Amino acid sequence: MSRAATAATSTASASRARSSIPATKCGSAPPSSPTRSTTSARADETEVPLAEIQPFAGVRYRVPDPELARVLAPPYDVIPPAYQEALYARDPRNIVRVILNRGSGGSGGTGGSPQLDERARIDSARANDAAYDEAGATYRRWLAEGVLAPDPEPSLYLLEQVFAIDDRRLARVGLLARFRAEDPRTRRILPHEQTRKGPRADRWRVLLATRANFSAIFMMFPDARGAFASLAATAMAAPPVSSYTDDGGVAHRLWRIADPAAIAAFAGALAEPTAYIADGHHRYATALRYRDEHGPEGAWTLGYFSPIEAPGLVVLPYHRILADGPRLEEARRALEKHFRLSAAVDAREAARKTAASAAPYAFGFAERGQGGLVAEALALADQLLPPETPPSLRALDAYFLHRAVLPKLLGVDDSSARYVHSLAEAEEELGAGSARLAVLMRATPPPQIVAVAEAGESMPAKSTFFHPKLPSGLVIHPLVV
Repeated sequence: MSRAATAATSTASASRARSSIPATKCGSAPPSSPTRSTTSARADETEVPLAEIQPFAGVRYRVPDPELARVLAPPYDVIPPAYQEALYARDPRNIVRVILNRGSGGSGGTGGSPQLDERARIDSARANDAAYDEAGATYRRWLAEGVLAPDPEPSLYLLEQVFAIDDRRLARVGLLARFRAEDPRTRRILPHEQTRKGPRADRWRVLLATRANFSAIFMMFPDARGAFASLAATAMAAPPVSSYTDDGGVAHRLWRIADPAAIAAFAGALAEPTAYIADGHHRYATALRYRDEHGPEGAWTLGYFSPIEAPGLVVLPYHRILADGPRLEEARRALEKHFRLSAAVDAREAARKTAASAAPYAFGFAERGQGGLVAEALALADQLLPPETPPSLRALDAYFLHRAVLPKLLGVDDSSARYVHSLAEAEEELGAGSARLAVLMRATPPPQIVAVAEAGESMPAKSTFFHPKLPSGLVIHPLVV
C-alpha cells in the first residue's frame, strides 16, 4: 500500500466552493455566465460548480432486458476487429454499427482497437467517409423506427456493475449525468493522459455524424464522507429499470432518477469535489472541441461519476509486448545492476510476483519457452530518471519503464511497444511467437492517478485500464446544440 500512500496527499486540496448560480430548470442547459467566453473557460471563475451536472432525457434501447446483451457493446477502443465482426453478426441493432461502423466496404471503419495497430486502423478509418455517414444514418433510423427512444422526462441514471476479480465479487456504482466539459486549467475536471491525433479525429467524426454521446466519460471523485454512497444506496432500494449481463460476465443494473429532490441531492454531492478523468480522454478532448465550435451550450456531454474510495474502483495494468529487442537472458544481464532479480516459471507467475511486490518499481518479463523474470528496483534505481522529473511521474512504473528501462537499459524504442490489457493476451502473443518479450506491469493505484492529474502532468499512454468498462449505448445523450 506504500505506493498508493505516496500520492494520497494530493487529494487534500480537492474541495472547492459551491456555485452561486441559481438552480436551473431540469432538462435545459443553464444560461451561460456573462463573463464566460464562448470558446474557453476562465481559470479565475468560481461561480460554476466544479462538476456541474444536469439530468437529461436519455435515449435508450426499447428492447426486453434479455436482449440488451445483444445490442450493447464496450467502448470503441477495446473492440478488436474480430469482436467487431462478432457484434455485427450478433444483432442488426447492435450499437457497434454506430460507435465503430465498418462502412459498406467491410472491416475497418470508424476507429478501432489500439491493442493492434492503432495508427493504421485510424488512418484507414479517416479515409472511409462512408463509415461515418452510415453511423449517423443508422442512429437516426433507429430513432425513427422506435428501436431507440428518449425517456419521458429528464433524469439521472445510476449504474451498478457487479464483477469478479481474483475470486472476489465486487460492485462499482456510478452516476450517469450530463455535465459541462471544462478546460483543465479551471481545475474543475482534470485529465491524466495525453491524447493522440488519430483517435481524436475519429471520435470527432462520429460526434458530428450523430450529434450524440454513446459512451460516457468515466470520472472519479472523492467521496470521503460517503454522501454519494448514501444517496446511491437509497436510490437502489427501488427496482431497476433494466438489467443484463455482458459477454465478460459483468452484471449491470440501471436505475432512472427523475425525482427533483433526489436530483438536487446528487448534484449537491458532486458540486464541490474536483473530478478526475479515469477513462475517455479522447472523448473529453472531442467534447472540448465541440464546445469551442458551438459555444457554451456545446459544452454539455455525457459523464459517469464514481467515488475514488469505493472498493469496486478497480484499475488493471496494461502489459507491454516487445516484438524486437533483447531476449530474456540479455534483459537479465542489462537489469541486474539496478534491480533485484528472481526467476519465474512462466508469464503467469512473473505477473503474480510482480503484482505482489512492494518495491519502488517492479516489472515482470517473459519469453516463449524461457520462463520468466521478476525485476524489483533497488533503492537508487530512480537515478536513471532526470533530476527534474516531477514527483508524481517519478512514482509511476509506466513512466520509469518508458523513460529509463526500455531506452537506457534494454535499448528499445518505447514507441515500438504494443499494449495488451490482460495476461491472457500477453500469453497468447508469446505463444504465437509475435512477441519476443512480454513486460508485465503492476496496476497504477488511483491515488497515483490523482497525483498526476493534480500536478498537471500526463502519464504515458496505456498506463491504466479501468475495469469493468462502461457499456456503450445503455444511455445515450443527445447533444444540446
